[in-house]
Amino acid sequence: MNASRDDKHWGNKFQDMLQSCQVELKKTTQIGMKMLSASQSNSLLKEQYEKLGMLTMQSMTNGELDWSNETAKELVERIEKLKVELSALEDQVSSLKKED
Repeated sequence: MNASRDDKHWGNKFQDMLQSCQVELKKTTQIGMKMLSASQSNSLLKEQYEKLGMLTMQSMTNGELDWSNETAKELVERIEKLKVELSALEDQVSSLKKED
């Protein structure tokens, strides 16, 4: 009888542990799904900010938007310089490719 009680006791503990693991696995899965959704939303948000930034840049360059904010003006200047640098680098890469 003692062995039977011990077996029952261990069986109950095992069931409790299994149930606890299932609960934790379910919770972890839900957290993972939420984090994946948050990551996707974050990527979409970044994309929208980039589109807004490009539209703002285009509007400032075309004179459609007159924004007296100094930081914005500095950013436009940096962007223009980077565009020139990138164009020069692309030209250099093209030249190097043609040499082959």
